[in-house]
Amino acid sequence: MTTKIAVIGSADFINNIFSIAPRIEDIEIEPYVYQQPQEAAELIRLLKPCDAVFYSGVLPFYFSKEMQEQLPIPVLFLEQDEMAISSSLLSINYHQNIAIERISIDLIDSSFVENVLTDIGIDRAPRHVMDYADMLPNKFDATEIIDFHHSRFKSGETDFALTSVHAVYDELQQLGVPSQRMLDPTKALIRGLQDAKAQAESAKNHSATVAVSYISLPVPHGVQNNYLDVFANYIHASVQQIDDSSFKLYSTRGDIESLMKNGAFHELLLNWQEPVTVGFGYGATTAEAEQNAKIARSFATKHENESCGYILTEEKELLGPYPKENKTQRLRNDHPELLQIAKETKLSPANLSKIIQFSKSRQSLQFTAADLSNYLQVTRRSTERILKKLVDHGSVKIVGEEMTYQQGRPRAIYELNIPIYR
Repeated sequence: MTTKIAVIGSADFINNIFSIAPRIEDIEIEPYVYQQPQEAAELIRLLKPCDAVFYSGVLPFYFSKEMQEQLPIPVLFLEQDEMAISSSLLSINYHQNIAIERISIDLIDSSFVENVLTDIGIDRAPRHVMDYADMLPNKFDATEIIDFHHSRFKSGETDFALTSVHAVYDELQQLGVPSQRMLDPTKALIRGLQDAKAQAESAKNHSATVAVSYISLPVPHGVQNNYLDVFANYIHASVQQIDDSSFKLYSTRGDIESLMKNGAFHELLLNWQEPVTVGFGYGATTAEAEQNAKIARSFATKHENESCGYILTEEKELLGPYPKENKTQRLRNDHPELLQIAKETKLSPANLSKIIQFSKSRQSLQFTAADLSNYLQVTRRSTERILKKLVDHGSVKIVGEEMTYQQGRPRAIYELNIPIYR
């Protein structure tokens, strides 16, 4: 199946892309040409259906970053690295016979030039290099870069300009400044298109993963049909009735993620007058997705008298509770050390995962039983039992106590004593 890649760049960049695209099987290039990199933000609005977006560089990528958040497809840009710089400097030296110290250079990160000079045994810092990283994303001014090259050429400090911005090159040519655009090595272009194709294929496979929804609607039959029709339409699902108040819907992961991303699920739950519980499950097979959906709904049913939904992925990551929060809990514990802790403390992997996520979500290392109880949504007594097991095991330590009231016992302050970043 052909992968359609939208390429956003200057006319010269697009021509280079078309020249090397035939080397990569099963891709189709959809060109979007700009005169100035700032125009990329508007070009994003004109995108036709495609599988990935590939920018000519970091500037157009940054100028359209806000719009990218709405795209459900991979977005990449060609990085100008040491390979591009060394190829460009070699070209100037060979064709123009100009020494490196007589060349002015602009690029996103000046350290790339320093790395190239170090690699070829030049131990002095480059003299005429402009780094415009600080201009991104909202302060970019091509005039400042043009003046940088022009002023040095006029003063006799440099003989040539190497620019990474096509619009700067065009202006330097008008001003009579000998100049060259940064080369885009063929290998880098091929690698960039291959990465775009690979990420697009991965995203398609990800979106096409089987998804099953279990939904409980304890309302009259006619009202059920109305709600189910709306819900099924959102996720392009077929509906199967299980009993008087339970239904099963078949769709894809991409449809569910779209439902969550555009806020439609949030609206469906909040606008419904009666409590609705929904469990979404993803899986490599329909059976796996159904099982995960059942587990997700079982978590949703614990939220009594309110509408609630959870998602359980094939990696056993539990997302929710929607619409209140989008926390992530790992129900699968496959790290040897954590497995051993779960076994020795007789805690479920789900509870251990929740505690680790709780610790990651906090700025402070220390916490009280009340803090953890609020996060876990369980009673204080249950939380204290969990903490006692972990303290006895050495996975949690008591590091102090606080007295929040004038009377009563002080509350212990805890700190997790196990690795949480894996």
